[in-house]
Amino acid sequence: MNTTQSTALTTTVFPGCVPRLLTDQPGREDLGSYRRLGGYAALVNAEALLREVEASGLLGRGGAAFPLAVKLRTVRDNGRLIAATGGTVVVANGEEGEPASVKDRWLLRHRPHLVLDGLRLAAAVVAADRAYVYVSDPEAAHSVEAALGELGSDVRGVGIKLVTVQPGYVAGEETAAVRMINESLAKPTDKPPRPFEAGVHDRPTLVSNVETLANLPYLQRHGAAAFRAVGTSLSPGTFLATITGGGKLPALYELPHGVAFPELLARHGVSPGQLRGVLMGGYFAGLLNRTVLDTTLDHETMRRLGSGLGCGAISLITDDCPVAVAAAVLAYFDRENAGQCGSCFNGTAAMAAAAGALRDGAATTEDVDRLRRWSVLLRGRGACATLDAATNVAATLLDQFPEDVAAHLYGTCRDCARGVFRADRPYEAETGRNP
Repeated sequence: MNTTQSTALTTTVFPGCVPRLLTDQPGREDLGSYRRLGGYAALVNAEALLREVEASGLLGRGGAAFPLAVKLRTVRDNGRLIAATGGTVVVANGEEGEPASVKDRWLLRHRPHLVLDGLRLAAAVVAADRAYVYVSDPEAAHSVEAALGELGSDVRGVGIKLVTVQPGYVAGEETAAVRMINESLAKPTDKPPRPFEAGVHDRPTLVSNVETLANLPYLQRHGAAAFRAVGTSLSPGTFLATITGGGKLPALYELPHGVAFPELLARHGVSPGQLRGVLMGGYFAGLLNRTVLDTTLDHETMRRLGSGLGCGAISLITDDCPVAVAAAVLAYFDRENAGQCGSCFNGTAAMAAAAGALRDGAATTEDVDRLRRWSVLLRGRGACATLDAATNVAATLLDQFPEDVAAHLYGTCRDCARGVFRADRPYEAETGRNP
């Protein structure tokens, strides 16, 4: 087991899991160190690599778990249709707008060459001549700049440009990333078209999370069979999980998909008896109660529960009241929405107000009924998934924690009597600075 610590973050490779993404090297991995690991190996056959990606079953690590091979093939094929007027574009999306996640920032700060190597491989597969690294974290931006300085901005025929943006929950949405590169405005746009159809400068564009891209060098060197040696058949490989809450410092783990949740809990030093529930997949997938103790961490299991792994962020709820946690997350969505879709602007405000009233003992059963109705009717509206995230939080609170909701209706919540949980960015994960 490799374990490293910084000011506020522990990074750990799970026992028995050979690391693919995390390293125990302090600070930023330089070009020489990365090349000694086999990095930037010449790509002989882009089509062969695409077949390996397809065989690997690599799913996107940004939240949606969409198969990367499908994205790659679609962008490549769309690019061939317009080859006479321009090529394709690839964007490494490192704008980690999810406060409970640190994985992308860690990769960009510590292993920028791994991300850039994955970016150039993706560019080769889709025949892109232009690529971007899209970030909001200043230290990540500095790390990428240093890595590009070591390489030169042109990596095997692909021009790579760094684009920085102010951090925000919606800024990492793929159409917001494209719009920022095109117009310097990081707000989502209506779909269609999606970036794979018309993205940066109206070219077919692959927007892929940096952790997703960071898996491509491993696939190039070892192939699909080795990639599938850990994980499950439907969720192959390892993933990075940010764990917060539970009275512990944040930790970043590299885990095989399919690991039992109690194993992770034990590794993190939290006993099952302490756990009341979790915020799963960052803020997006909502809450789960203690049934999470009977689960494994893979996409198929989470989907069966009506939840999701999302970006791999898991916040442990131990001493905090789930009603107050949900109210804090909904208030965050109310502040962070893009303010350009009426359904989202008004819907997040209404749900946040209802949840806040419930937390404060001022809600009625009618307020709870309205919250339940909004959690259904508002789903799927707006240009991005912010409103879906808010409806997930509201729906899972009411479904997973009915006794806590009832306690707040009747003023009998013992947890809140000892002190109400309030946070602008609940369970935010801080990384500390590179040593």
